[in-house]
Amino acid sequence: MSTTALRPRLEVIVASTRPGRVGRLIADWFIGQAEQHNGFDVHVSDLAELNLPLLDEPNHPAQRRYTKQHTLDWSATIDAADAVVFVMPEYNHSFTAPLKNAIDFLSQEWRDKPAAFVSYGGLSAGTRAVVALRPVLSMLGMMAINAQVAVPTRMHVTPEKTFAGDAALDASAKAVLDELARLAPAFANLRAVK
Repeated sequence: MSTTALRPRLEVIVASTRPGRVGRLIADWFIGQAEQHNGFDVHVSDLAELNLPLLDEPNHPAQRRYTKQHTLDWSATIDAADAVVFVMPEYNHSFTAPLKNAIDFLSQEWRDKPAAFVSYGGLSAGTRAVVALRPVLSMLGMMAINAQVAVPTRMHVTPEKTFAGDAALDASAKAVLDELARLAPAFANLRAVK
């Protein structure tokens, strides 16, 4: 667990950078759920605001010999996290290029952290993107939990870009947060013995 917080730090990563996106709207709903849950200190990394360039480090990320300030800042952000939630759309049956880029900037910082998903999209609600991302996270040493939130946008996002949650989504969010809160201390202990 991060030493600066009494509660585990939850990093919520907003994966869409597209103008007109609904990702931040859905992320804001989930952030509200996480704050209401009260099990975490919630931090948000919006990739549209972070604006990482296409991977521009000369050294392999496993070496942690970063030369760019944006990478040092991103490394510190993920290092401080005790659990990660990816708020992500589905693009062509997969996850977004900016998310893959943000993940690939780092290596060791992701290890031994539980991860969860708030996916969104059409009828599949982004679930195929989650299926594509799971092996990437596994390779980095993260544990992607089974509980997830899947938001079919036609049912929950109005044409005016407002979000309408419901009891089922709230219950899914609670299940995700409960599981992350249960696992975060155990994974913090794993990281502490290295």
